[in-house]
Amino acid sequence: MMLLALLMFTIMGISIRLASAQLHVFEIVFFRNALAVVIMAPVMFRMGRESIRMHRPGLYYLRAAINFSGMLCGFTAVTLIPLAEMTALSFTGPIFVTIGAAMFLGEVIRIRRMVAIAVGFVGAVIILRPGFVDISLGTTLALCSALSIAGASLVVKRMTDTENASAIVFWMVVMQMPIALVPMLFVWEMPSLESWIYLWVMAFAGTAAHLLFTRACSMVEITSLQPLEFAKLPFAVVLAWLVFDELPDMFIWIGGAIIFASTAYITRREAIARKADRPPGSGRAAASL
Repeated sequence: MMLLALLMFTIMGISIRLASAQLHVFEIVFFRNALAVVIMAPVMFRMGRESIRMHRPGLYYLRAAINFSGMLCGFTAVTLIPLAEMTALSFTGPIFVTIGAAMFLGEVIRIRRMVAIAVGFVGAVIILRPGFVDISLGTTLALCSALSIAGASLVVKRMTDTENASAIVFWMVVMQMPIALVPMLFVWEMPSLESWIYLWVMAFAGTAAHLLFTRACSMVEITSLQPLEFAKLPFAVVLAWLVFDELPDMFIWIGGAIIFASTAYITRREAIARKADRPPGSGRAAASL
């Protein structure tokens, strides 16, 4: 299920790039949220009112605003840089989450995780190679996307204390839809039949990815799934080669592997810390997206 989820996320990125041949990224972001609402709404309402109840609305609005910024940066980056490079840079997300948790949630970062964070940033430098190649707008937006998504993850971390996981995902796309509507109106163009196909594939792939990932996390500890995350890079390489005839250079492979190794270590250390803090006799907590 985890591998299928990662494949679906990659297909979503491919669909975004294909749709951008005709449509502005503002319009693609709008349809990513609007079509997700169409897909999710019948299921959520069938589950009942309690499944979508908001107990802390302010956190929903904050999460939507931060996540929308990350989505806009990420979608734009996908149209500007190779998909493999975008995927490799996205591995920096857990590093930003760890730093943010220490800054805003008061979590303690010990020396081994500090070293892992430093190693992760070395991997990012290898991919970007500042001073040797120009840092493009696309790579900057990719890092901004990872940073914004990390910020949204910290908000979600607070929300999961009181909020239903399904409600968190559902209200995210509902709230982001009107935010995306305003800029979309300035660039509106009726999608062609081909673009509609790409938009629906994007929406279904994204929704399926979230469902598969959530189900996988409910079955095993999330740390046991972490090593599979690196599968996103070969998925991106193969699909981008087949669809766009683009291949990454060795620096993306090397830097991506280093970033991934550091984030995998950070995730493992956090899991060990949670187990140490867990009261004796408590069962394994189910992870949720």
